[in-house]
Amino acid sequence: MLPDRIFVTGTGTDVGKSVISAVLLAGMRGHYWKPIQSGTLDATDTMLIQGLTGLDQDHFLPETYRLNQPLSPHTSAELDGVKISLDDLSLPDAQSYRTLIVEGAGGIMVPLNDRETMLDLIEKLSLPTVVVADSGLGTINHTLLTVDKLKRHHIDVLGVVMNGIRNPPNRRAIERFGQVDVLAEVEPMEDMGPQVLEECFQKHFSS
Repeated sequence: MLPDRIFVTGTGTDVGKSVISAVLLAGMRGHYWKPIQSGTLDATDTMLIQGLTGLDQDHFLPETYRLNQPLSPHTSAELDGVKISLDDLSLPDAQSYRTLIVEGAGGIMVPLNDRETMLDLIEKLSLPTVVVADSGLGTINHTLLTVDKLKRHHIDVLGVVMNGIRNPPNRRAIERFGQVDVLAEVEPMEDMGPQVLEECFQKHFSS
């Protein structure tokens, strides 16, 4: 059984964090929050997930930082003339937002400012964390490094979600060497929409 509040991070950019966040949101019917959105402000991750899930606006919290350039948060913030501060990033009230999916930006070591990284935000929010990883070549190294770093900082790692074509050897290596569960292997979905996402959730995460 998944906890009510989850942080979704990844081994890097474009590994499928938003897709997995959409699956979790479609199944859990809670709220979604992307604290830091970097780039593509006319097509944000919040907009993408709202479109995929078909949920109304009440399920989506506004981003704390909306940055214009599709770059690392610290660079995009600098170009926008702002500075990201962890003091501005606090969890929404648990009574009003009991079920919550929080999606990070990039991997855990992307800088937010001159001193802090996404890992510092994960530590501050102190939520059980899912690591999304690509299923293909190179994922073993990236995933093991990410899981190891999170564990060293005493983050509760719920497990890994492998996104892409099933790869049993990679799964076995991640579980063995990372001493971590692979919660799901989510294969590419055609015509993603509310029903497909909910079916994916029921298949992989409901038990």
